[in-house]
Amino acid sequence: MRQMTDTVRATALNLLTRVGEEGGFSHVLLDREIGKQRFSSADAGLLTELVYGTLQHRDLLHYWLEPSIKKQKKISPWVKWLLYMSLYQMKMLDRIPDHAIINEAVDISKRKGHKGIASFTNGVLRSIQRNGVPSVEEIEDEAERLAIKTSHPLWLVKRWISQYGYEATEDMCRTNQLRMNESIRVQCLRISREDVLAELREDGFEVEESGFSPQGIIIHNGNIVNHRLLKEGFVTIQDQSSMLVAELMDLKPDHVVLDACAAPGGKSTHIAEKMANEGIVYAYDLHKKKADLIKEKASSLQLTNIHTEGYDARKLQEKHNDGTFDRILIDAPCSGFGVIRSKPDIKYSKEEKDIYRLREIQDAILDHTAELLKQEGLLVYSTCTVDVHENDHAVQDFLERHPEFEVENFKDALPNFLEHRFIEGVGLQIFPQDADSDGFFVTRLKKSSK
Repeated sequence: MRQMTDTVRATALNLLTRVGEEGGFSHVLLDREIGKQRFSSADAGLLTELVYGTLQHRDLLHYWLEPSIKKQKKISPWVKWLLYMSLYQMKMLDRIPDHAIINEAVDISKRKGHKGIASFTNGVLRSIQRNGVPSVEEIEDEAERLAIKTSHPLWLVKRWISQYGYEATEDMCRTNQLRMNESIRVQCLRISREDVLAELREDGFEVEESGFSPQGIIIHNGNIVNHRLLKEGFVTIQDQSSMLVAELMDLKPDHVVLDACAAPGGKSTHIAEKMANEGIVYAYDLHKKKADLIKEKASSLQLTNIHTEGYDARKLQEKHNDGTFDRILIDAPCSGFGVIRSKPDIKYSKEEKDIYRLREIQDAILDHTAELLKQEGLLVYSTCTVDVHENDHAVQDFLERHPEFEVENFKDALPNFLEHRFIEGVGLQIFPQDADSDGFFVTRLKKSSK
């Protein structure tokens, strides 16, 4: 048991160093490692807790650690992340006593480094154990204090305050520090939601219906990854906010639909299900490997009406004639600041300039696909971010360039608990604090026949 616990912590340290120093994606590396190591559910849970928890609180952990290491001229990256991970366990988890955490950190230091590093690690952690950590409340500037306390970049906190005010920003930052329940979508053409709920409950899961989609289920307790319903394609993992997209597209079985930025295929397959596996869904992604993921997901769910291909969404007029599609979905490449809860490394890897760079891509995709829509057709634009520039402004600027489009009022089609987030003439902005879901933006644009 002790050997496996050591393996979990050593693995966590390796992943943290790769994500923190090399720019790896935490969710991708974590899923890959859990599959490769074949950890038990308990060990996989601990590994996930250590990686996500440490990443989510990185800046606060650094603030706490700084007084104890500031005299040290140079610290190897893996030692820094070992200290972060150990301090996270000492201050934010209560399952393991401090002395055990410190001893394990020292053991890892000896194996991975040498006696000098082990002595340094031991000294730093025992000093914090004796003397405690500095209080964040000592920081006078409220934006800086919030940024450190919730481990968000200061520029991002200031940006959100300017867009939404301090109170909403504080709610968002605090919510981003909380783990989110997993959600799944039922393949409704193969099994009912009621039957899935019944089977999961019989297998010890704590689950409930999602209010975002009649196909959605929230998992409060239980690991769906190894369950036969997922392995056999009766359900797929998808965030609740993401499920709302297909629900708002007003799809019919005979429609021809374009999903312009489709990987990894969650929305494409949901669209196909809403169309009863009839009509045709053209699902493109810039990278062929990612397009292949859509094909794999469609196959696993036994959906046959999806055509997938690697192609640039800004060049789809080379593939299709104007007025081809009844519905177009542009789930645009974005900063991703709505999914920080499940991908905490996003808040450290993005810079403010990325928002403006991505907006240029968003505009180009919108402009180049608009002509492909039929008269009276619907274009749905969505992002997994909460930034006004990528959402509200992107829509308003598009309407100025394309006066033949208008934002439909789809407020009545929304779940009651989201109606207050609908903005007339813009669309729906969901914040992480609104429901147990990602932050998300979606709007529905209708092309006039005038």
